[in-house]
Amino acid sequence: MAYFDAASTEPLHPAAKAAFLSTLDEGWADPARGYYDGRRARMLLDAARETVASVLGTRSDEVSFTTSGTQAVQLGMLGVLAGRRRVGTHLVVGAVEHSCVLHTADTHAARSEQRGTVAEITRTGVDRTGRLDVSAFASALRADTALACAQSANHEVGTVQPIAEVVTACQEAGVPLLVDAAQSVGRLSVPDGWSVLTASAHKWGGPAGVGLLVVRKGTRYASALPYDEREARRVPGFENVPAIVAAAVALGAVSTESAGEDRRLSALVDRIRTRVRETVPDVEVVGDPLHRLPHIVTFSCLYVDGEALLTELDRAGFAVSSGSSCTSSTLTPSHVLEAMGVLSHGNIRVSLPRGTAEAEVDRFLALLPGLVAGLRAVVAHTPAPTPAATEEGVVVDALGRRCPIPVIELAKRILDVEDGTLVTVLSDDEASALDIPAWCEMTGNEFIHTEPRPQGNAYVVRRHA
Repeated sequence: MAYFDAASTEPLHPAAKAAFLSTLDEGWADPARGYYDGRRARMLLDAARETVASVLGTRSDEVSFTTSGTQAVQLGMLGVLAGRRRVGTHLVVGAVEHSCVLHTADTHAARSEQRGTVAEITRTGVDRTGRLDVSAFASALRADTALACAQSANHEVGTVQPIAEVVTACQEAGVPLLVDAAQSVGRLSVPDGWSVLTASAHKWGGPAGVGLLVVRKGTRYASALPYDEREARRVPGFENVPAIVAAAVALGAVSTESAGEDRRLSALVDRIRTRVRETVPDVEVVGDPLHRLPHIVTFSCLYVDGEALLTELDRAGFAVSSGSSCTSSTLTPSHVLEAMGVLSHGNIRVSLPRGTAEAEVDRFLALLPGLVAGLRAVVAHTPAPTPAATEEGVVVDALGRRCPIPVIELAKRILDVEDGTLVTVLSDDEASALDIPAWCEMTGNEFIHTEPRPQGNAYVVRRHA
């Protein structure tokens, strides 16, 4: 099996495995205790903290270890919001942040409502590459803004965000900035000037169950949890010293190895971006082609069911992921792809782990066109209701049919009408609100508007031959 899902979790670095096994024997005791075994565990924990601080360029007493990147985000956001509650409750986040940031923002709003106050959450947009609109982000900052959040790089499409510009905007407004650096720590440096940084060890080759919460000196912070004396009173519970040591060892290792390996992976990603466009018709490669992480590439194939494509790739020996709504139990498209305004169905994210063989990438590129063509052939023969001609033009009834069927039927029927004719697609699939406009953008047809209907929506398109 060729593992191409490093953005979900990077395989455990060999140095991390060795460090973990060694520390099981030496660092098992309570690091808060004064006897020999406890002191030895404390020394290992402190050394791990120093290693992380050195890589990140921070003070060691600013670094706390959490149980995950998600917990680090939650504690970081809620802690700063609590510490600055006298300033206000307004929160600014980017529209393509990781779901844990968005869910914590919702929690902040709900808790504020319970206290009888209103916490306004401003989500700022991105362009079609997923790059944060810095001007809109800066304009959203106000006197009552308690916190702003921005990711260092996007987890779905790999676009690196303009953090240096965001830092400047926040400093000018006097607003602390939390940077979710889960995808970039161990690969790219994060510009300085942030107030809080979070990360997750299993993204850089450390073990799962270790996150980083780094709070700069001078940042107002009040734990949102009951008092606990561990980890600078920011993270409750007994530290998992063996896992923390393994995480620090992995971070130290990849920080010295990353320059050459990231260049190699970036070249392989460039090859994928180019060859997919050349060999797969009707495909959209998304994300910034230049300002991107070295190991992530995402593309969407028109007229293909995302779950079916994942299954075929799995059978062929490739582990990849997808942002398609077809692969989600909620049948809702990726909020990242939705914010970008790009196609969501038939979506594949390839994220290469360190050490990926060039031959495996070439095998993937050789097999992909045939797999996509085979799936399109199956869907093309799926019977569909005959479109009806009305005063609105041609109406395609796709009610009750899920992605990518509404777009497939639109693509079929629009070829039967003259240039300038309206085609209306009736659909109750939430993904259609994203995929039909994105299809128009890709094919040169004109998306007119969306009309609410008693069941679903009507998406009106004008043909441009």
